[in-house]
Amino acid sequence: MSKVLVALKVLPSDLSIDIKQIEKGIISKIPNSFIREEPIAFGLIALHVSTFVEDKEGEVERIEKLIKEVDGVGEVEVVEVARSL
Repeated sequence: MSKVLVALKVLPSDLSIDIKQIEKGIISKIPNSFIREEPIAFGLIALHVSTFVEDKEGEVERIEKLIKEVDGVGEVEVVEVARSL
């Protein structure tokens, strides 16, 4: 089965949340993910999470749910889904 690349934007629930703790939580739930920080404004930092998943129904939603379960996560937005070659 082919794989798809899923890119997500993750925002903390509050400015006082340690972004590194969120990052560690995401890595513990999705070990093969690539994460980078993006400063937004006024001290708010978003995490961009990229990972490969199987190209089957429900996989993107499963990844979203796993990230939302991490303590301190406020919003999760799917930015891109692309089929790998």
